[in-house]
Amino acid sequence: MVPVPRTGQHEESRAPMTLPAQHTADPVVEQAVARLVSEFGTRLRPQVVGSVVRSSRRDLSGVPVTALPEMVERLARARLQSVG
Repeated sequence: MVPVPRTGQHEESRAPMTLPAQHTADPVVEQAVARLVSEFGTRLRPQVVGSVVRSSRRDLSGVPVTALPEMVERLARARLQSVG
């Protein structure tokens, strides 16, 4: 059996390890989740609220950073109202 080289061309071509997007800290998402859980917590589980907020954040990836907090919360709230 031939040993796998640990350096050189093969090592450089590997993609860096990164965390999936849902595990990275995003203050916009965290703040929106906190507010919306308090608003929808009696009807929906916090995990559902978090999932909707993260989905809304992904869908608004092209929005200017300054408008992002308000837009994420508004979109997530509208989606949550239609569900719960």
